[in-house]
Amino acid sequence: MFIILLRLTKDNGHMAEHHFPEHKAWLTQGFDEGVFDLAGRLTDVGGAILARDTTRADIEARIAKDPFVVHGVAQPEILEMSPSVASDAMTHLIPEDAR
Repeated sequence: MFIILLRLTKDNGHMAEHHFPEHKAWLTQGFDEGVFDLAGRLTDVGGAILARDTTRADIEARIAKDPFVVHGVAQPEILEMSPSVASDAMTHLIPEDAR
């Protein structure tokens, strides 16, 4: 599982609204392909995405195509997580071999 932080850049962060329609289409593609589980804004920072069932190489390639990243609006940080404990509503996020 990956947590992707998209931190707005000082130079181009103000352009987020301009590139948002492209970014939203990119997010939709990630959801449609079953890679993204959750996405949203981080107050005064940028945004975050939760992804799973993929490889780091795929995530890196996918993030490189995000219009926010392409246009320098956001700087990505990719964190890899191995979930082992979850609420009843979120147990589907824990891999079978970790339960």
